[in-house]
Amino acid sequence: MARYTGAACRLCRREGIKLFLKGQRCLTDKCAIDKRNFVPGEHGKSHFRRRQLIGYGQQLREKQKVKRMYGVLENQFRRYFRKAEITKGVTGEILLQLLERRLDNITFRMGFALSRPQARQFVLHGHILVNGKRVNIPSYQVKKGDEVSVLLKSRKNPLILSAVEGVSGRGLPEWLNLDRETLTGQVLELPSREPIGVPIEVSLIVELYSK
Repeated sequence: MARYTGAACRLCRREGIKLFLKGQRCLTDKCAIDKRNFVPGEHGKSHFRRRQLIGYGQQLREKQKVKRMYGVLENQFRRYFRKAEITKGVTGEILLQLLERRLDNITFRMGFALSRPQARQFVLHGHILVNGKRVNIPSYQVKKGDEVSVLLKSRKNPLILSAVEGVSGRGLPEWLNLDRETLTGQVLELPSREPIGVPIEVSLIVELYSK
């Protein structure tokens, strides 16, 4: 299955919540959810009342929400679930932890990018370092104690500087530390379920894949 390349705001409207796919726009009154919180399409507004999902439909919707939020495809997501399933701990929480530890997500969380898609681009283009070494794999799993920074010659990149200026409106998770002067951050702890920022019923995803 190919990666979705359409309008990002349509995905948020489809899920009915902010997935923060458009960076700073999601924090302003221009956000599509604030302006048009109904299903996209010709008849979306006339069918404003969302159909109540139960059972499989609800489980599938929850999985789609998380996949779209982190920008992963079905096969990738399935691998994350299988890894979470064999890891000691609560499967759902481990799953979210694996997704949060992706380098593109850490880049976004630290404020080096305005959105996860932009963070993925920065990683792919070699702007991000992990422990002083360039890593261009968005799915790279960052560990506790790792230092994530912006490449020295990229620290004057206007897109990165703009993102860092705007991070105050989004906040920085407690499990991360950031030095805005040197554009260097550190993973203080492994992420827990609370700081993710989007209501996710991860137990529904576990039920879906456990059938």
